[in-house]
Amino acid sequence: MKSVHALIGKTLYAIVFLLILPILMLLWEKHLAQSISWPLVVDLQTGWVLLIGGAFVMLWGMASLILYGNGLPMNAYPPKHFVRRGAYKLFNHPIYIGYGLIVGGYFLKTGSPGGLWLITPMTILSMFALVIGYEAPDLRSRFPDEMLRPLMRLPDNKTEKIGLRDRLSALLWTALGIVVLNQFLLILYPDGIMMERAVSNEISTLAFYLNYLPFLAIILVSFMMQQGANLAKWTRLCLASIVLMGFLAFLYPSLVPHVLFRSEWDVLNIPLFLLIISIYALYVDSRLSGIFMLLLSTVCTWWILRVSPSPLITFLLSALIGLFVIHLERIWLLLLGLTERIANSWKEWIFGKIRIINHGFYVGIGSFLGILLAGYLAGKAYVWGILVFAMIVVVFSAIWAQLIEGSEKLKRPFGYYGALVGIVFASLAVWRMGLDVWVVIGVISVAMPWVQAIGRLRCLINGCCHGKRTDQVKIGIRYVHPRSGVVNLSGMKGKLLHPTPLYAMLWLFVVGLVILELWNRGFSSSFLFGLYLILTGIGRFVEEAYRGEVQTPIIRGLRLYQWTAIASIFIGIIMTCVPQQNPELSAEFGWSTFWAALLGGAFTMFAMGVDFPYSNKRFSRLV
Repeated sequence: MKSVHALIGKTLYAIVFLLILPILMLLWEKHLAQSISWPLVVDLQTGWVLLIGGAFVMLWGMASLILYGNGLPMNAYPPKHFVRRGAYKLFNHPIYIGYGLIVGGYFLKTGSPGGLWLITPMTILSMFALVIGYEAPDLRSRFPDEMLRPLMRLPDNKTEKIGLRDRLSALLWTALGIVVLNQFLLILYPDGIMMERAVSNEISTLAFYLNYLPFLAIILVSFMMQQGANLAKWTRLCLASIVLMGFLAFLYPSLVPHVLFRSEWDVLNIPLFLLIISIYALYVDSRLSGIFMLLLSTVCTWWILRVSPSPLITFLLSALIGLFVIHLERIWLLLLGLTERIANSWKEWIFGKIRIINHGFYVGIGSFLGILLAGYLAGKAYVWGILVFAMIVVVFSAIWAQLIEGSEKLKRPFGYYGALVGIVFASLAVWRMGLDVWVVIGVISVAMPWVQAIGRLRCLINGCCHGKRTDQVKIGIRYVHPRSGVVNLSGMKGKLLHPTPLYAMLWLFVVGLVILELWNRGFSSSFLFGLYLILTGIGRFVEEAYRGEVQTPIIRGLRLYQWTAIASIFIGIIMTCVPQQNPELSAEFGWSTFWAALLGGAFTMFAMGVDFPYSNKRFSRLV
């Protein structure tokens, strides 16, 4: 009987992922035509190359798991043995790499804006989420002593002696990042926004060769490094800066001409901040004299002056990006220390039978700012509708959490997915007020990531949404306050835990920037709401894998909120397909906006920061 059930399960799994999911993606693409206004790109040759190459890599990866792993390429029915051979000797995740190439190649070949600009990146993000949020922890638990070291991996930061493979890998990954960035910019901005060289054609031979200094710097650094850890760090810093540049270019295209030098071949345009990162890497790693480093920096500065139409802006922007990436680890440790201090900063004041807890101020401020932003974007006519919407959402978040997690110890918990359920009822209330529901949903979608990010400060102090244990000091935080849920519910006082609220805040910051920019570009409210659900669902799926609340149910290997995150993604997909046009809105601020925001902030602060500590009734106590 077990074998029959297993056969049925495997068959259904294969049908879902190999047939139903691709069909749903094609249907999604078909209904996106009215929502996406990004450039139409058709490249048959590149599309076919990606499509065929991706299919080969994916099938090779599947065959490798079947032949060498004694199992199937299915998460629910994983191979019994750890696989290092076949495609896994070359790539870390060949199946996902191949699938990503197939999706991108298909939509590039067919010239689908929705497929290329939304479905492809969301597919890649979802695969990242699946690996980080399920496969990687699952592999570590099943094969704790195994580690995959494919040829196409990033340089290992634990390697003391650098081999040719490490140097070529560093050069290859950096060059690949540069090519992908340039291809992204050239497709996104086909009219061209990258600066032309400011130098004239009658330049000296020396100046001519110095124009190719960025190419030389990238090659030299990869072969001049002496320590493996520094080579690995340089490669990761370059890739991080390239990702950051792509994100900034999407949000603020006017920055691109000032930090990207246009070469003879568009796909090899070199970001100027890579020079700063490379000089820094050489300085940290090599035994070269300070005089040589000063000379190299002077030559690079001279080069910027020669090629940039706005040298000062170019230098400042490149320096800011370079310095930010160089100090990423320090910034992270600073945030980590601040997170731990906030997590142990519980304060409370009791007045008779009423208690005020300091974490309520954070959610109150977040709600105030969110309603203020939404009211400003929609205009004064929508302010009170936004307030009613926000209040109903808070009420439903309390009802949801009471049903899922409520207990003798948790009298008044709150749950994010209850807020999403509450959107249905909040929309009905706004409709009864005679307002355009989609306008309210749109501005709420813009404001919610920021409200949630600020609200996670409450989670830190309250001790909810906390992480699992970790043994990495540079990742974990400790909760020691006796009022924290980590101490009195989970019993993990002083243990090193993943800072999952911080993970969420950082991701929500990115989501907030993206949705705000798309609102400014005139995307429909239904599309923004759908994208909000997709992106927050992807982030929540990963976050949940590292959360450690003992009261969260686990269903078929996934935590309850990972399943709800998946549901959120699929609902978001449907929302992006809803045809809807925003009415003409004029952003404006008035006193009614301020008073509505103040009232909403006070309501949220009372709901989540004020309780009755001597009562045992439902919804009475927060702790």
